[in-house]
Formats: sequence, structure tokens, C-alpha cells
Amino acid sequence: MELLASFRFEQRDPDRFYRLISQDATALLSDHVVLEGACTVDVGAGAGYLTQALRDKGARCVMVDPERGELTWRGPPMPGALIADGRGLPFASGTFDLAVCSNVLEHVRAPFDVLDEMARVLRPGGHLWLSFTNWYGPWGGHETSPWHYLGGERAAQRYMVRAGRPPKNRFGESLFALHVGSVLRYFARAPGLAVVDARPRYLPDPARGILRVPVVRELCTWNLEVLARRQLPGGPRGPGELE
Repeated sequence: MELLASFRFEQRDPDRFYRLISQDATALLSDHVVLEGACTVDVGAGAGYLTQALRDKGARCVMVDPERGELTWRGPPMPGALIADGRGLPFASGTFDLAVCSNVLEHVRAPFDVLDEMARVLRPGGHLWLSFTNWYGPWGGHETSPWHYLGGERAAQRYMVRAGRPPKNRFGESLFALHVGSVLRYFARAPGLAVVDARPRYLPDPARGILRVPVVRELCTWNLEVLARRQLPGGPRGPGELE
């Protein structure tokens, strides 16, 4: 619940918010992945909060983001930062032990292309981790919430009237509708990937069951977190599949 409460700090104290969610991500990853020495890519890394948290755990992490402004909004880019689009990662197939993407996919016009690329650069046995804010959740419109339930454009217009400026996350330009069900179906059908863990992030562990209930999972999940493993050739799919 601390993560849920931290939402109110995202705009006015981003350091506090992003450090907290990065620590939460590495805590989950540490339960399933050996981070010490893991060759890792952080896709859509921004200012590098998650990259730093992974490096603190011993991972060897490179960070990529398509916008120089995102890499530098806290100051000079961190070492190992590359300007690159997640839909075409500049790495050979099978390069990494771990690929991560934190709160980025809802800002990408073609999120499943990014997931395909993350899977491509993983070694067999490597892991893919992501989190994103789903559109029909309470925070789906980001700063325009909850008016996004009436439509993204209408919510943006209302925000401009109220705040006197356009929202940072503009629907159809830098914010897109991405859904829990579509992401879970992607993993259920993606060849060579098996879900290890999935949870409605920011909610208590007993709430995991809502991911099996269509509609409810869209409305009650503030943020979806998924960890998947790239299967060894010929390996069976894991037991954690959700659709």
C-alpha cells in the first residue's frame, strides 16, 4: 500500500516516487533472478532510477531511451546510457540475461514491438520484466485521471482548462490505451516465453486473483507487473500463464 500512496508524490517529488518503485522492482526480481553479475538492459530507462537500483544489486546494466531529454532530466546521462528506440534495440539476439521496462509501455505507440525486441535480445533462460499503467485503471489517464474514463481527448481538454497548460502525458501522442488483458494474452501466446509471476502492482498479494477476472482486472489494477522467462529450446511452458 506504500506504493499506492506514493502516487501523490510522482509530480512534485519524482525522486521519492521513482526510487521507491525501483526498489520494489528489484525486490521482486531478487526473488526469481540472480542479479549479481546479470547482463541487463533497461528499456525506456529515463533518468536511470531502475538502472541504478539494479547496479546496486550487482547487475551490469546498460540503459536505453529514445529521448536525450529523458536521459538528462536529472543531469548528465549516467554511464552506459544509449539513445535508442525500444522497437529496434541495437543489440545482437541473445545478448542479455535480463531485460526490464518500467512504466514505459503505455507511452509507446507499438508496445508489443518493444516486448518482441526485449524477448529477442534475451539469452535462453533469461528473464523479461515489465510494469505499466493500464488504461482502464484508476490512474490510466495519469494526471488527467479519472476523467480519462470519458475519453482521452476530453480528459486532456479538461486538464488544460483547469491547469492552464496541456498535460505532460497527452493522449494519442505520449499516452496510449494499453490493457491488462491484451498484455497477458501476449505472454500466453508468445513463443518461447513463460510467465513466472504477474501481479496487480501496488495492491496486496491476495489481490493477484483479480488478474483472472476480465473487466475487474482492468478496473482494479493500478499497474500491472509481469516477469517472464525465455524458455530453453524445446522447454515446456511455465505454469503461471494468465489470459
